[in-house]
Amino acid sequence: MRITQRNTDSIRPYENNPRLNDEAVDAVAQSLKEFGFRQPIVVDEDGVIICGHTRFKAAQKLGLEKVPVHVAKDLSPEQVKAYRIADNRTGELSEWDWGQLKIELGDLQEAEFDLGMLAFDEEELNKLLDGDSEAVVEGLTDPDAVPEPPEEPITKRGDIWLLGDHRLMCGDSTSRVDVERLMDGCLADMVFSDPPYGVNYVGGTAEQMTIDNDNLSEADYISFMDAFFTRFRESIQETASLYICHASSWQLETELAMRQAGFEVRNQIIWAKNCGAFGFGRYKFQHEPIFYAHIKGESDKWYGDKTQTTLWQEKKPAANRLHPTMKPVEIVQRALVNSSKRSDLVLDLFMGSGTTLIAAETLGRRCVGMELDPAYCDVIVKRYEEFTGTKAKRSNEKTPAVAGVED
Repeated sequence: MRITQRNTDSIRPYENNPRLNDEAVDAVAQSLKEFGFRQPIVVDEDGVIICGHTRFKAAQKLGLEKVPVHVAKDLSPEQVKAYRIADNRTGELSEWDWGQLKIELGDLQEAEFDLGMLAFDEEELNKLLDGDSEAVVEGLTDPDAVPEPPEEPITKRGDIWLLGDHRLMCGDSTSRVDVERLMDGCLADMVFSDPPYGVNYVGGTAEQMTIDNDNLSEADYISFMDAFFTRFRESIQETASLYICHASSWQLETELAMRQAGFEVRNQIIWAKNCGAFGFGRYKFQHEPIFYAHIKGESDKWYGDKTQTTLWQEKKPAANRLHPTMKPVEIVQRALVNSSKRSDLVLDLFMGSGTTLIAAETLGRRCVGMELDPAYCDVIVKRYEEFTGTKAKRSNEKTPAVAGVED
């Protein structure tokens, strides 16, 4: 096969070409720029393109004066027409070996090759590289089941627990020292957190189920938010997403505090519950809002599909009598699937009963969490142990080894 270099102005497209290719031109131009012109354009004796219309347009876009050309002198006019159609159609009949493609893409990713040159969009690449991202691991117990809190907590302030791939600290989410100790030099890939709402919320079973920091004055609560949102900002990757549960009555103050810390709220997600909350208001609350945000000026990672909406309908967990603002694991799972991949690090500075940790466990993510109340820390440890059948381990000398807790 003879290939020659010809001026682009000496060849021309077939005016009745049935193949629409404008959307592919940019990708092909990028490919030519990276890999060079490795396939010639096939033309007839009059210089009319038989095969290679997209490559020709890409060459024009790149300003190339010459392109490699093969002249098909031995084809009849009927064969030329048939070849145009067959060349496009036969490419559509092949299929990907998805398993092998994932391996090849993974090798390129490990070599830090720009996968954007391969004409897959970001969503497709995320699915290909992390196809099992949504696979849920079943536990030994109901994921929403929460143990009763102990009368005498084992955990002490400053303790750190290692729960499989997860890390829990009993400490202050506003303290830079505590948060840095929790993070241990790592930065989180995303945040899901349910800070206290500043409304003196008391659970329905025990006095110790009053949520710490839920009875602050307005000024103190705003200062409290400023502090913990700053800790969040210091502890995450530039591409991280944040999901922040909040009270409707504190919506303005919460968003202002997030802006002050350098975040931009993109959406407000509504968790629509299956039943309304108890109360004396004329309208019973049957939803809870969740801010979806990222660092201002940055683009956050997205792994979900394009059908997501801001209305999330999930039943309330029956166990939320133990923790008054407890979210169902499925709510957190939805956020994790959309904004993280397997093995990513998820941060929650207000662990409560440990729902974020359980959601991370079911999806193969790693969770680092802070909880101020020692009793809740014990609940989280026991909940994890019962769900996984794995014992938690302490990483310091402050917590005595007892039944259910290993050194």
